[in-house]
Amino acid sequence: MTRSELPFDSVVATGRGDDGTTGLLFGGERVRKDDLRTEAYGTVDEAVAALGLARAELGMKQQYGVLSPNFGGLGDTILRLQRELFVVGADLATNPDARAKQQDGITRVSRDMVDALGDTLAEAEAAITLPTEFVVPGETRVSAALELARTVTRRAERRTVTLAAADPSIAGGHILAYLNRLADLLWILARVAEQAEARTATVARPDRPRRRTAAAAAPERGADS
Repeated sequence: MTRSELPFDSVVATGRGDDGTTGLLFGGERVRKDDLRTEAYGTVDEAVAALGLARAELGMKQQYGVLSPNFGGLGDTILRLQRELFVVGADLATNPDARAKQQDGITRVSRDMVDALGDTLAEAEAAITLPTEFVVPGETRVSAALELARTVTRRAERRTVTLAAADPSIAGGHILAYLNRLADLLWILARVAEQAEARTATVARPDRPRRRTAAAAAPERGADS
């Protein structure tokens, strides 16, 4: 069905995707909606939505006057990450033959974006007490939403690894480093959210002997950080 054949006039519903295909950024041939590229940027879109849950929870707290100052600028940080993920999605959705048209920070993930994530992570990590065991998500609504976003981000990373094997231009960029760093950061931000409400993360194995250092928990930020 073409747009002219639709029984209504819509800016969003064009009908062009009714055959199971979608277009890429900067044109080129349309691809299937289950294409590796579509799977990758579609999963990034899911991560944006999951982060929206966390930001909405903070917004509700603010609306009802119960937003603790201990959250600091967490809401602004989440919004920044959502906007940056649009850049990740654009990078993944770019027609491989049109990469010369990309712009850093707009349609292409830059090294500066990756470095900025590292800076944010270091600052947030220094402000909290790190768990020394695997933790069970769900201590607070904000932290649970951030954990959900983390797991979706890990899936986006896996989809991108698969795509990179078929598209060397992806492997040569900064998308994988960004997604990996972001998943680590979201694990830390979930702990920030818990501790902002004076809650302690629930450990998965309460009878396990405590580890000697908090650093031992680092590999548990999504199991593949």
